[in-house]
Amino acid sequence: MASSPSADAASISPPSVLRLTGHPVRWQLLSELARSDRQVRELTALLGQRQSLTSYHLGQLREAGLVSMRRSSADKRDTYYSLDLAACRDHLAVAGAALHPGLRLVPAAPTTPPDGAGRRPARVLFLCTGNSSRSQMAEAILERLGGGRVEVASAGSRPKALHPNAVRVMRERGIDIGDARSKHLSEFTERRFDHVISLCDRVREVCPEFSGAPAVAHWSIPDPAASAAADELSYPAFVRTADELTTRIQFLLHVIERAEENQQ
Repeated sequence: MASSPSADAASISPPSVLRLTGHPVRWQLLSELARSDRQVRELTALLGQRQSLTSYHLGQLREAGLVSMRRSSADKRDTYYSLDLAACRDHLAVAGAALHPGLRLVPAAPTTPPDGAGRRPARVLFLCTGNSSRSQMAEAILERLGGGRVEVASAGSRPKALHPNAVRVMRERGIDIGDARSKHLSEFTERRFDHVISLCDRVREVCPEFSGAPAVAHWSIPDPAASAAADELSYPAFVRTADELTTRIQFLLHVIERAEENQQ
């Protein structure tokens, strides 16, 4: 004899993250922000929706902690929206486990191709204005985490000397960038890259086109050296920048791994 559903089971509703992300407009917003940080006017154009509606759904995603907003360092009237990939992963993991313990999302760790795999390393270029902190740190972190599967470079639109706090924060993570050279982005315009990632709102506006149709993304990350505070007082900003870059780069490696699989 089949048992009838209990009253408790009948009253169960889907986890809030599923109800939130299941809306077509919000899902499209998440999909666009998973590729690159965007301004609201860009999202409005990509979605083909009114700006008021786009802003409303962005507000819903922000309230849930899935999306964050930062004022543009290039034009203070603009704002950039970013997807918190780690928060999305955690919320979806909990949602899966609510249905069944065996459906809890387990993040996959990128695997390094074995020696002799014969694959060309993914070529990645990080850009910021001064090439003195953010892009240098990103280059070093990706080189460490990506190993032989990546070739990484960094450059700036107005290169200046490497910031001592960038050297310090990397050294405390076991990476020495003390001898790194700041470079102008013109050194790389003739080279082919698979990924070109701008880390600075200002450099995004002057970034040239690169040959080979690379995947272009923007990570709107504040300049940790923007404060006039002394080096010791500004150091926590460099730590936060290194933490954010590490998280984003870990997710970038999954994108690189997927591209390798598609090439097989």
